[in-house]
Amino acid sequence: MALDPLELIIIGVILVVIFLWGPQKIPEIARAIGRARKEFDQASKELSGTFAASGALAAEGQTSKSGDELLIETARKLGIPTTGKTREQISDEIVKKSSN
Repeated sequence: MALDPLELIIIGVILVVIFLWGPQKIPEIARAIGRARKEFDQASKELSGTFAASGALAAEGQTSKSGDELLIETARKLGIPTTGKTREQISDEIVKKSSN
């Protein structure tokens, strides 16, 4: 029965670890790997929780406005007509009106 290349690599890594650090270091290395894995799992759970919370807000209709909507709303609040104008023209007029 032949060994797969992955199995040979794993065996080789184990032998290198034993020869480089000795058998007494193997439990310490395993603990360090376990702690790193635990921290990674906690961080990924927190991140997925954050994405789930933001997805719930979006589903409730609490989405943020797009840049165009915000620009038009700001122009209307300042009394600037927006029909037939480009975004650049509207933003220039907003800047002129707010600087006065």
